[in-house]
Amino acid sequence: MARRRYAVVGTGARAERHVHAIAVEHAATCELVAFADVNRARMNVHNDRLADLGVGPVPVYDAADFLKMLDEQRVDVVVVTTVDRYHDTYIVEALDAGRDVVTEKPMTTDVPSARKILDAVHRNDGNVTVTFNYRYNPIHEKVRALLSEGAVGEIGSVHFEWLLDTRHGADYFRRWHRDKANSGGLMVHKATHHFDLLNWWVGSVPETVYAHGRLFFYGDENGERHGYTHDDRFAIDLKQNDWLKKLYLDARHEDGYRRDQNPFEPGVSIEDDMSVLVRYASGANLTYHLTAYSPWEGYRLMVNGSKGRLELEVVENSWVSSQNPAVHGVSANPEQGWAKLSVHRLFEEREDIPLEYDRDGHGGADQRMVDALYGPPGQEDPLGRKATHYDGTLSLLTGFAANRSFETGEPVHVVDVIDLR
Repeated sequence: MARRRYAVVGTGARAERHVHAIAVEHAATCELVAFADVNRARMNVHNDRLADLGVGPVPVYDAADFLKMLDEQRVDVVVVTTVDRYHDTYIVEALDAGRDVVTEKPMTTDVPSARKILDAVHRNDGNVTVTFNYRYNPIHEKVRALLSEGAVGEIGSVHFEWLLDTRHGADYFRRWHRDKANSGGLMVHKATHHFDLLNWWVGSVPETVYAHGRLFFYGDENGERHGYTHDDRFAIDLKQNDWLKKLYLDARHEDGYRRDQNPFEPGVSIEDDMSVLVRYASGANLTYHLTAYSPWEGYRLMVNGSKGRLELEVVENSWVSSQNPAVHGVSANPEQGWAKLSVHRLFEEREDIPLEYDRDGHGGADQRMVDALYGPPGQEDPLGRKATHYDGTLSLLTGFAANRSFETGEPVHVVDVIDLR
């Protein structure tokens, strides 16, 4: 079987998982053939890591030579891991050049860009896969199976609360995400994960959205008000992490990008506290809240149905240690986590669902996802975990409508934002 030829555009930290999966773990079915980026130093860091793994370097291209790279390296699939605002450019150019695409979430950041991608898919034969790793978390798969099997009957309402701790949450306010033009805000960049899960679990699509969001904790004015302006517990020292130092601090001279901004400096244009009400086409109602400055990290899901109720609680970190407050990830988190899932059927005792809680890579989801993406073709997918451009768009609908509701203070009909009928 011929190996498919992959090129990665955007070589920040997000590219690492894809590069390793393609070049090392699934080298029998995949071949990494090129990198493209605006920063040559960053591409060289990835090539150096490949050399450490016993893999030869791949050609590097300036992002302006993207189309040239596709032809010269006979690329079959483009993996898009750039800053979010540029996803649509590379997705559309790859599709128009006859290639398939794997893109990091969110698929894009605003309505015009989403429309461009949909139009490109319709006029071409290529496929777009959106990497929603949360679908591959065994706990989320269990929720999907229980709900699809009718464990709570017809779904009437859902409450979903997601908490980002001050290690993880603050990181969005240090990086390019802090500018809404780059990320669409957390309603798009982060919550696209959550809205995709909800669409997948509920088995429906959003129709009406009403939302309120504000910047309460981060930013210069709030830092001054709360006394955090120069608090080292919110600072990240890139020199303390060799990988981040090489990717960002040592590469800064090429593009001036600062990975270590103070989250309480001016320039923050995204929200950190958001509430959303959603009415689905099925009639189910959702209440959703995202907090980006919590003392602990995790989420709670409650699903009410005609035959009972499902409850999920996941605590990823029970607190944030002041000894290593800045870099999130398993190696940096000494705190404890756990997960609990239960079904409460009408007129029956509670049923606790056994779970194996894995703290590695989003509950083991990252590894399972890349195995599905880059492993042998024809793998079974009974839960429909692999997400298409359509799923990617559906995941954005609630966030797009919520951002509009933030601005207008009014409920928003999703069809008025983008019509997928």
